[in-house]
Amino acid sequence: MDLEITNLNNFFTVKGALDRHNIYLFKSKFRNVFEKADAITISIENLKSIDRYGVNAIAQLHNESIVKQKRLSIIGLGCKEVFNHFKTKEKQTTTTTTAA
Repeated sequence: MDLEITNLNNFFTVKGALDRHNIYLFKSKFRNVFEKADAITISIENLKSIDRYGVNAIAQLHNESIVKQKRLSIIGLGCKEVFNHFKTKEKQTTTTTTAA
């Protein structure tokens, strides 16, 4: 399955499969995106599959938005792997331990 990325203004739609075979397309499309926009939205509603390379690419984009103090919104129920990745990261940063 191919990867298709379309955009209108700062709203991007990702369709198909995001994997190691086409990750270069994703990275190419979003290279320097935060130089041109303060906020972008990516819809993954039509993302049919994603591997660890795709999840890492989205995570790198997320990290870039934080470093550059830009806003990145990822919407859609797309692939559970993306949701699980960010949910796991959230738990790691919000978990605290207390001494008894």
